[in-house]
Amino acid sequence: MILLAVAAGAQTLNVPGDARTWMEKRRPELIRQLETYVYGRAPIGRPPGMTWEVVAEDRHGLGGKAITKTVKLYLAGKKDGPAMELGLILPNTGRPAPVFAIAGNARASLFVLDRGYGLVSCRVDQIQADIPNGYAAGVRGYFAPRGQAAPGAEEWGAIGAWAWGMSRAMDYLETDKDVDAKRVALEGFSRLGQVALWAGAQDTRFAITISTDAGCLERNADVTGRFAYWFDGRFKETARRPAGCRELLALFAPRAVYIATSEEDESRDPQGSFQAAQSADPIYALFGETGVGVAKKPPPDTPVGDFAGFHERSGEHGLKRYDWEQYLRFADRHFGIARK
Repeated sequence: MILLAVAAGAQTLNVPGDARTWMEKRRPELIRQLETYVYGRAPIGRPPGMTWEVVAEDRHGLGGKAITKTVKLYLAGKKDGPAMELGLILPNTGRPAPVFAIAGNARASLFVLDRGYGLVSCRVDQIQADIPNGYAAGVRGYFAPRGQAAPGAEEWGAIGAWAWGMSRAMDYLETDKDVDAKRVALEGFSRLGQVALWAGAQDTRFAITISTDAGCLERNADVTGRFAYWFDGRFKETARRPAGCRELLALFAPRAVYIATSEEDESRDPQGSFQAAQSADPIYALFGETGVGVAKKPPPDTPVGDFAGFHERSGEHGLKRYDWEQYLRFADRHFGIARK
């Protein structure tokens, strides 16, 4: 199963001559193309009535080493409307903590906490079920025009809805005094790796975006059938789709992005994923930065890259401690955290 296809006959990035032109002209064009042909457009940003409530808090959790919180986001400001739960585990250091915001349930063990990072589980499944007929009961149906029972051709699919939920989580994190909102790294695994990428590409408040085993390959039959509801109605128009995985990863410049794959998970196409990350190098160069910075995909268990990190881990599909060790080093470097 492939989670994102590179568009057949996709346009080149059309690298402009300077960073300003990229940010003001070419980047918005690519966002619109991905909205139109891949993920669909969300009809609303932050809802004007959105509120939240800390429903549980322990400032001396895990034997005093952690602050734990459960926060409920009421996306329309109503307790009987769509809601999403956040679970926070933060190091109890007396200062705001950098955090990893995880699409779904956090899969990292508490050694991340020992490194000074918090973990935020963002239950995006609560706002949009991962089922083909979940439109009406989910956040997409809730914010649709009255009487609309199915998404329009260019309206958000499930991945778009989950990515939208990650931005709503960030709305809350910006207000939490225990969180360093300028140092939030967004992470997602498997299909939620695509959620992380789409959320991070659109929402520049996320300083780092990390995608684990999400995949990047031209096998549209794998996603236009059983999993078509992840995307918008025009995703199947392969020949007409002008933007894909390569363009998506370029959207992160000059922010940091990390792509991880696993050697035995050929369906996620490690080579294609590397090439997609590498394709952003000319855009990072506009900002005087280095992206992946190497010409060939490295052997397994050999991390590469500066602002665009990449590794292929030996082993099967999964999110392992090895992956987290690379993400922590990457975050330390980009967040300016020195280790003794």
